[in-house]
Amino acid sequence: MTCARNFNIFTGHLRPVTVFLQSERILMAVPQLKSFRNIGIIAHIDAGKTTVTERILFYTGRSHRMGEVHDGTAVMDWMEQEQERGITITSAVTTCQWNRHELHLIDTPGHVDFTIEVERSLRVLDGAIAVFCGVGGVEPQSETVWHQADRYHVPKIAFVNKLDRLGADLDQVVEQIERKFKTIPLVLQLPAGRESDFRGVVDLIGMRQIVFHDETLGERYEYVDIEASLRDRALEARDRLVAKVAEFDDHLMERYLEGMEISAADLVPAIRKLTLDLKAVPVLCGSALKNKGIQPLLDAIVDFLPSPLDVPPIEGRAPVTHAVERRSSSETEPFAALAFKIQMDQGRKLTYARIYSGRLQVGDDVLNVSKGTREKVSRIFQMHANKRDRLEKTGAGNIVVLMGLKSAGTGDSLCDPAHPVLLEPVNVYEPVISIAVEAQSRADQEKLLDSLAKLSEEDPTFRFQENPDTGQTIISGMGELHLEIVLTRLDRDFNVEVNAGKPQVVYRETISREAEAQAVFDREIGGVRHYGVVDIHLAPRRRGQGNTTLVKVRDASIPEVFFPAMEQGVQDALSSGPQLGYPVVDVEAVIFGGAFQDGVSSELAFRVAASMAFKKACEQASPTLLEPFMAVEILVPEEFLGEVLGDINLRRGRVENISIRKAIQVVQAVVPLSRMFGYSTALRSATQGRATFTMHFSHYDVASQG
Repeated sequence: MTCARNFNIFTGHLRPVTVFLQSERILMAVPQLKSFRNIGIIAHIDAGKTTVTERILFYTGRSHRMGEVHDGTAVMDWMEQEQERGITITSAVTTCQWNRHELHLIDTPGHVDFTIEVERSLRVLDGAIAVFCGVGGVEPQSETVWHQADRYHVPKIAFVNKLDRLGADLDQVVEQIERKFKTIPLVLQLPAGRESDFRGVVDLIGMRQIVFHDETLGERYEYVDIEASLRDRALEARDRLVAKVAEFDDHLMERYLEGMEISAADLVPAIRKLTLDLKAVPVLCGSALKNKGIQPLLDAIVDFLPSPLDVPPIEGRAPVTHAVERRSSSETEPFAALAFKIQMDQGRKLTYARIYSGRLQVGDDVLNVSKGTREKVSRIFQMHANKRDRLEKTGAGNIVVLMGLKSAGTGDSLCDPAHPVLLEPVNVYEPVISIAVEAQSRADQEKLLDSLAKLSEEDPTFRFQENPDTGQTIISGMGELHLEIVLTRLDRDFNVEVNAGKPQVVYRETISREAEAQAVFDREIGGVRHYGVVDIHLAPRRRGQGNTTLVKVRDASIPEVFFPAMEQGVQDALSSGPQLGYPVVDVEAVIFGGAFQDGVSSELAFRVAASMAFKKACEQASPTLLEPFMAVEILVPEEFLGEVLGDINLRRGRVENISIRKAIQVVQAVVPLSRMFGYSTALRSATQGRATFTMHFSHYDVASQG
């Protein structure tokens, strides 16, 4: 074993500085549940998530070489499209060990088109590392993934990356974290040197400087005394850190006010508690590309992020009684897991699952509560990107891949058949852009729908349907890049060649005033008469409130037994609006009367009558077309600001804010999605390739004319 002994910067305990050899690591004892860390890497695109992950794999001994995103050798970016484009498209899972802890790590995409990968990963993770660019700071997708983590109550560590870049500023990023996320950043490190002179970090807990040796690719590092030019700043920063932590700990506050020394052993548990309670966020810094700052980040993962035992028991509901059920992170509890990701690999279906409780071994039967099916687990794997290691059994706290589950889908609950529980599913976003595709040959046409079905099973934000009027196959997704990747995969993975039409925006319809209507259904079908009369009142709701259907028939003109059929009739009508056939949103429908004839009225009659009444009232309520608007952030040099603003106006956009970030102007605007196709090329042309932009879905609003 080749290792040097040194101190853990946060706990002060002796531990190996360098990694164990892989052959020796196999001999390590399997860690206990308290030693698990299920964590994800989340960030804006190009903040350096995958580079951070590659360094983690190298320093923990999981990989024997450093993969690089820019030359297509990153282990976690294993898809051909990821290597070609230099971006992460799908979340990748791996397992590594550090300081006698087992880390289950998910590297997630930063591009907004693939935000479902972040959503379903955070649904099953216990902690997260939010990576920020030292120059760009808190960027739009940074905010999106941060709020996704907040929604699932996931504790976070912030890692400010790229401090070797021109314009990098740790203080600015920390200020943005505090202001935009309304949280308390606990700065645990300061950079030693700035920009091209960045040479390491100063640990404020242990009050020592960490020097990384470039000749070993940062694998070897040592602690030295803080250089004189940084000592005063470090003392001041540590005092601020202690004061912030002491505000939440009476014992520490008492010692702080008395001027007593606060040691690392005092600070670490207090910081851990604040992190787990989501009251504060530890902030570390470094440069992953320059191999500086990753080992202290690994220590912080161990010291500050939760184990499965630190998170509350998972809650679900009994499928029959709907009573609340809880499963603690223990192998003695009944088996319960959530399928959070589906992947097709050479025709085989892989189900990624987070196991919350119990044990599972090959050959066990599991109940898919969401689908109501019972299936046998044929194989269990531990994943390393796209590579698989077979397991005979697994248990609570693990993230594994299961084979043999034919019906499993994203968000399905898997459990012991004798103890069923329905867990909270994964939030799925609605697609906002569509294109028409057609196969280039008859042979491809036969394979097209089957291939699209497999892709939609993998990705719940990807949808497809056949238009019965035109015979076209319409595919829908989260953006142009999303659909471009789908088309590439059809060609390369499924050998289906298709022609694609111009992207079509997914619109919605609504009403702008109140209206009432009556519909009568009186028809003989198959020798049986069906009769029903429905009176309905429609009213517009505020944008984004959704639809609601109420039955308020108080004069007994319609028996209650027909109420569900009428509600279903309204739901049928909501799927197709009177203008262009798009779904109707933000409407309140109240069925307040009608007529019933004993012996001839039926559920079919009232369902059809309710649908007819809704459509008739909708036509009288000034129907309006809604289109999706995108929140766009453009980073542009000041000399090109005028061209960018003029172009936004031409695209019917609305500038919300203009701010300055060093020498860059930051333009925030809202623009109709229909006017954003091809914007990347137009922006590059107008700014000599010096401007960049990001966009994400904002809201639906009335479609503008022209």
